[in-house]
Amino acid sequence: MTSTAPRIIAVDTYDIRFPTSRELDGSDAMNPDPDYSAAYVVLRTDAGDGQEGHGFTFTIGRGNDVQVAAIDALRPHIVGRSADALCADPGSLNRDLIGDSQLRWLGPEKGVMHMAIGAVVNAVWDLAAKRASKPLWRFLADAEPEWLVSQVDFRYIVDALTPEDALALLRRGREGAAGRESDLLGRGYPGYTTSPGWLGYSDEKLTRLAQQAVADGFTQIKLKVGADLADDVRRCRAARAAVGPDIRIAIDANQRWNVGEAIEWTRALTEFDPYWIEEPTSPDDVLGHASVRKAVAPVKVATGEHVQNRIIFKQLLQAGAIDVLQIDAARVGGVNENLAILLLAAKFGVPVCPHAGGVGLCELVQHLAMFDYVALSGSTENRVIEYVDHLHEHFLAPVQIREGYYRAPHTPGFSAEMHAASIAEFSYPDGRFWTEDRAAQGAAQATHDAVPETVQKEVLA
Repeated sequence: MTSTAPRIIAVDTYDIRFPTSRELDGSDAMNPDPDYSAAYVVLRTDAGDGQEGHGFTFTIGRGNDVQVAAIDALRPHIVGRSADALCADPGSLNRDLIGDSQLRWLGPEKGVMHMAIGAVVNAVWDLAAKRASKPLWRFLADAEPEWLVSQVDFRYIVDALTPEDALALLRRGREGAAGRESDLLGRGYPGYTTSPGWLGYSDEKLTRLAQQAVADGFTQIKLKVGADLADDVRRCRAARAAVGPDIRIAIDANQRWNVGEAIEWTRALTEFDPYWIEEPTSPDDVLGHASVRKAVAPVKVATGEHVQNRIIFKQLLQAGAIDVLQIDAARVGGVNENLAILLLAAKFGVPVCPHAGGVGLCELVQHLAMFDYVALSGSTENRVIEYVDHLHEHFLAPVQIREGYYRAPHTPGFSAEMHAASIAEFSYPDGRFWTEDRAAQGAAQATHDAVPETVQKEVLA
């Protein structure tokens, strides 16, 4: 142990990539070949207690090069800071990172730099919850409302949510919180699954996985749509036949359409009773979403996984553009900004159904939804967390699903920590998986090159 107060002594970054594109896991109309990836960060201290802060942001492959470089650019703001002070006030780092004027020029508060800030800020919250020996959802739910308000950046949103509004919402949220916590621990938080719905899956695989989802207790599934209308009609018909009339089916276009196309295409699928249409158009098009919502009702409009900050969320709510708000744990500037977004949703009375497809997003966002239920909105009505059955085995405290419900995590922290062996194997480009993969491809190419051209032509013929 050090004789002085512990400080952050290292910010280690890793480019971690999984080859999910090879089985078309995660495929949709806009992203046909994603390799689920994490730009991963570890904050290390000199406390001598072995506790570290882990965080990441999610990408789908080559963008990880840029994302890791962005996190590296934040290192001077972090190394040398007091671990005690950071954990007592994560908002102080959030404000400093957002306020770096030269890096802010690349946003402001959007894109690669904002996602990098989110990864680092989330790592601080992971460390703070670990030091408090609490899972993050409980760490937040137990916090005093005044302290939570101090963690929120109200710049640009006071026309919709003031600190006084936020304090009143959080104080009201504490009423009955003990009973809701007991319910959460006993039953869990409702989930829905996207696992049957990836666009690259065959109809047989879609049907099998949809039936399995119902057997597993899920009451909602989601299908990717938007590439070809005839295919979407066929796939939606197969899904509805597989799950019956009482299971909700959401559809997700992943920003594929113009506004007019979104309206026309969604109306064409209404015979299958879609519960919501997700990301029908550009996530930045507030008025476009409002137009779609008005035209396709009673089908609900949902968006949020690519909404870049609290300001766009504010406008979506002010414009009455969405029925369902979908936070993402790693897209915006970390827990602090997601607190602002949850408070905005509570102020406007719009249910939050978090996005969680990707590496570790289920692990992270469950904490935010559970805090919201216990200590803010107080409700799970029409609220579900997305679940995707990918890559959980790489985390020390993976999500637990039972009968379609997320079980409340008990492990201290933000559930962000990956196994050291997984980091070593899938780090790009020098991890064991990728080096062996290159060697295998090289051997296959060498074998191909060694076959005479005449033989190759005979085989092809």
